[in-house]
Amino acid sequence: MQNVTLGLLKVKKLHKDEAVALAEKWLERVGLLERRDHYPGQLSGGQQQRVAIARAIAMNPSLMLFDEVTSALDPELVGEVLNVIKGLAEDGMTMLLVTHEMRFAFEVSDKIVFMNQGRIEEQGPPKELFERPQSPRLTEFLKNTRF
Repeated sequence: MQNVTLGLLKVKKLHKDEAVALAEKWLERVGLLERRDHYPGQLSGGQQQRVAIARAIAMNPSLMLFDEVTSALDPELVGEVLNVIKGLAEDGMTMLLVTHEMRFAFEVSDKIVFMNQGRIEEQGPPKELFERPQSPRLTEFLKNTRF
């Protein structure tokens, strides 16, 4: 709870009751309301990531940036975090997502930008890029990905 309310109280200058209500709303949304009084060390990596998402979303951003949000998680926890992000996408949240989870990117994206060596190699709608890649690097990258 403290982790999510801190920015609301210090930055947004919300009254404590309002900050707690928003924190509870977003902790419930990410499936962690029942753990609101736990410390970070008492949460799994996936739960910590979901708290971070709740904390960020509670601030009402116009854009969310996710940089390899699942990279340090074991496979079981990856699904927990991706489900939260998928729900945000379904709600219309604008997001920039850096990921190697290609199936997930295909499912939730409106536009994919494939980068190679720090440069844009190819970009466009997911269906177009994944079904008809133009660059040899994207073709190779997608070889073992099924859709």
